[in-house]
Amino acid sequence: MADKSSSPSLEPFLRHIAACNSAVLPGGRNPFFCGAEQIGWVSPATTKALESLGLTQEQAVGVNLGAELFPLSQALCDMGLYTSHNEAFDVRNDSGAVLGQVDRGAIPVLGLAAEGVHLNGLVERAEGLFLWVARRSMSKRLDPGKLDHLVAGGMSAGLDPQTTVIKEAQEEAGIPADLAATARAVSRIEYALERPEGLRRDVLHCYDLLLPETFVPIAEDGEVESFHLLPIQNVMALVRDTDDFKFNVNLVLIDLFIRRGLFEPAEAIILRNALTGQPA
Repeated sequence: MADKSSSPSLEPFLRHIAACNSAVLPGGRNPFFCGAEQIGWVSPATTKALESLGLTQEQAVGVNLGAELFPLSQALCDMGLYTSHNEAFDVRNDSGAVLGQVDRGAIPVLGLAAEGVHLNGLVERAEGLFLWVARRSMSKRLDPGKLDHLVAGGMSAGLDPQTTVIKEAQEEAGIPADLAATARAVSRIEYALERPEGLRRDVLHCYDLLLPETFVPIAEDGEVESFHLLPIQNVMALVRDTDDFKFNVNLVLIDLFIRRGLFEPAEAIILRNALTGQPA
């Protein structure tokens, strides 16, 4: 009997999951520390830059205190390792405690874990479930022109997931705060992959928001070129057949398809295990 995990109906979805979990750790990288805690993985080139700054710890590199992280990120920017985003992100340890902050652009350079939110903007109509889809502006630094969620964004310093959803919903789609506050936390997805900007070790807090049929999103911050309301089956076909969506959006949508019963139960188990890193 053929292995169900290699079924042609699942392979197009599994490839997206595999693509977002393609980083091999350490994979030639060196551990990066804050005090005694490892918080990142750095490439040989970044290791050399850190050593040139005197940030050596026996056979590793790092800082002694969390307060040193932001100045370090600025120094790496000045050295040309990345372009500043002018946005501070919290750096957390494995227990979730905030150790300090860095410029957002330094996160993949240092291989730090970063957190963000993705919101499924759902509309229930008589003819079925629809999803609002955004097309990213061609001026975006990363993945210009790709399809995206109605609302998605990184979690800036000092914010939690719920606050980030409300903030991003207003900025990206003109969703009033009282409506955005009804968004329901549904999933948490982690992945690690190598990207042009460096090692991405992301944690996505996923939300569902049921929107009224009369709602029409407005791109208030210029990050979205256009919005489109699509039947969920059409969105599923785009994920299955194309690479039109931004890389990590595919994972959140596959999670949505599972939760909405769009896969057979046995297929849903395989996909869920793949999303969570469990054995098939």
